[in-house]
Amino acid sequence: MKELSIFVDESGDFGDYAEHSSYYIISMVLHDQDVDIAKDLAWLESRLAELGYPHHCMHSGPVIRNEQEYRKDTIENRRKLLKAFMVFFRRLDITCKAIAIEKKHIQDPLEAVARLAKQFAGFIRENYSFFMEFDVVKVYYDNGQVEVTKLLSSVFVSLLENVEFRRVFPSDYRLFQVADLVCSLKLLDLKKEKHELAKTEMLFFEDERTLQKKYLKPFYDKLGVLE
Repeated sequence: MKELSIFVDESGDFGDYAEHSSYYIISMVLHDQDVDIAKDLAWLESRLAELGYPHHCMHSGPVIRNEQEYRKDTIENRRKLLKAFMVFFRRLDITCKAIAIEKKHIQDPLEAVARLAKQFAGFIRENYSFFMEFDVVKVYYDNGQVEVTKLLSSVFVSLLENVEFRRVFPSDYRLFQVADLVCSLKLLDLKKEKHELAKTEMLFFEDERTLQKKYLKPFYDKLGVLE
């Protein structure tokens, strides 16, 4: 039985617009279960152990911004950690999709959900024949935000008959952590285009050329290429 796994994560909230939370992003990582990624996973686990992060659950945004559990880490160690995850990301035979809205143009949460749902549905319709190649499409999400849970259910169920939903714990699935990375990369891309990168982000990447070449280009290469 052919199975497609879709790991979903989000960045931002449905509250009022603020400079520190100006975008809302939903990411998807699509993995055909016939494609074996065991060697890639083994490489990542080995590399994380070498760096002193064995069995570590990756949180890309805090790594970049020096937040949460990474506050005591040096910038060199944080760079090595993200680089390792980027190598893993590049090696994977997966497809990614990231949809986003800028909250300053949104009147209320209902409008935000509607705009995201429209983009979500458009992606599925454009690639409908691809999704129908699979006997089952399993959507993995951590139920982090009620609005996203409802959006996923309404859009997928209305457009696909072969969909199932699974609640995921981020520490259990590396591909869910990749979805988190995709959110971070999409946010960096949006902020770079509008010259809104924070000082901590510029310090981490050193310059925009490095960000573009080593992080955003691999991200673009994985976006929405469904065969």
